Amino acid sequence: MEQDCPYPELDGKDFQALHVIGQQQGRIIAVARILPAGISYPEVSIGRVATISDLRGRGIGRALMQICLEAVSTEYGQVPVRISAQTYLTRFYEELGFEDTGNHYLEDGIPHVEMLLKNAANE
Repeated sequence: MEQDCPYPELDGKDFQALHVIGQQQGRIIAVARILPAGISYPEVSIGRVATISDLRGRGIGRALMQICLEAVSTEYGQVPVRISAQTYLTRFYEELGFEDTGNHYLEDGIPHVEMLLKNAANE
């Protein structure tokens, strides 16, 4: 609802995903999913990354992504990881080692960019 996309985000990929859920005092505060290679992209991918709005700016998103990258390394080894990031978050993901692939597009009216981390184990 926050991004004005009032429809279910059901894509059938959740059953194949590794879900990462951050909790604080029993409250879910952050989520992400990791998909095996060949599901969304040829590479392993991380997506549906979100933190609860009232806790943003406290490093939770960075910690969530670091946990996701560690999980990728554990589950899949030293592999590249592709993401679809909202363009305004490009710098955040670059700080984690992702590179802009040059593929920019609109998704649901929101500017996005594909980004690639060449080796998850580097993080």
